[in-house]
Amino acid sequence: MPDILTLQATSAHPTLTTASYTVMVSFLLSVLVAMTYEKTFRGLSYSRSFVQALVLAAIVAATVMQAIGDSLATGLGMMGALAIIRFRTGLKDPRDIIFMFASLASGISCGVGAYHVAVVGTSGFSVAAFILYLSPFGQTSAFDGMLRFNMENDAKDKGLLVDILKKNCQKFALITLRDAAQGKRLDYAYHIKMKRGRDKGELVDALNTITHIGGVSLLLQETTVEL
Repeated sequence: MPDILTLQATSAHPTLTTASYTVMVSFLLSVLVAMTYEKTFRGLSYSRSFVQALVLAAIVAATVMQAIGDSLATGLGMMGALAIIRFRTGLKDPRDIIFMFASLASGISCGVGAYHVAVVGTSGFSVAAFILYLSPFGQTSAFDGMLRFNMENDAKDKGLLVDILKKNCQKFALITLRDAAQGKRLDYAYHIKMKRGRDKGELVDALNTITHIGGVSLLLQETTVEL
């Protein structure tokens, strides 16, 4: 196995061993970035092509940096050649852009021979991404989702409704109450926050036990955040 310390400096003409080692390390680090993105992804706009692009971008960046080496003329020529390319793909999520930068940074670090920097930086980035994914940092919503249903205007049913919500929800707030059938039925919309350990499916099942209830739907916030 090649000694890492002997590969720390770039040259105008890297050897085959150095080039192979650089591609291998950049590939492994970019796979770590892609796996971190896959495991910490939230939302509905997941793209398999983007995950693969994270891996390939690092290898391209490492190859470009090795080709440039210490030559200023080569670097300027490479910049002119790459300026011809127009990238039309837009990244709507700022988090996706950061992951792309992380992949490129690992490839550039490997390309210039800074393997220790690449390994430590990529590992630190992945750990930070997992910590942010598991922590509530940046989350400002006080509710888990929205509960909607319609029910007859009956005092007994209203009492059962309040009991079920108190049993399953840490807190709830009525945001919409609309007349559905000339006062005989009412449309309700609640913001709710579930109690720890309570299943959302059990809440819906409990509501359906009310005789005169209908159209029960629960829209969960975590499935629609950051689309």
